[in-house]
Amino acid sequence: MPKTVIKRDGQKESFVKEKIVVSAVKTGASLEVARGIADKIEKHPKEEVKTSEIRKSVLDELTLHNPDLPKRWLSYDKSVKRLYKHMY
Repeated sequence: MPKTVIKRDGQKESFVKEKIVVSAVKTGASLEVARGIADKIEKHPKEEVKTSEIRKSVLDELTLHNPDLPKRWLSYDKSVKRLYKHMY
């Protein structure tokens, strides 16, 4: 179970499963699917995991449920990052 997430810039933060759930639901996944994906990610055996690994796993899982969901995830992810970039 990952306890720490290594961000792209090298910063570390605690793993928060609900971030995956919220993002997946906002891209169109059902709450049940989103929680299932987050549960799988949470069971990752490493103590630390890179955001890129999490992202790939989430996109792979979304594809299994609906091939359109990864495109929506990427669009949502891009818009959120753009928003945060302008806020700080």
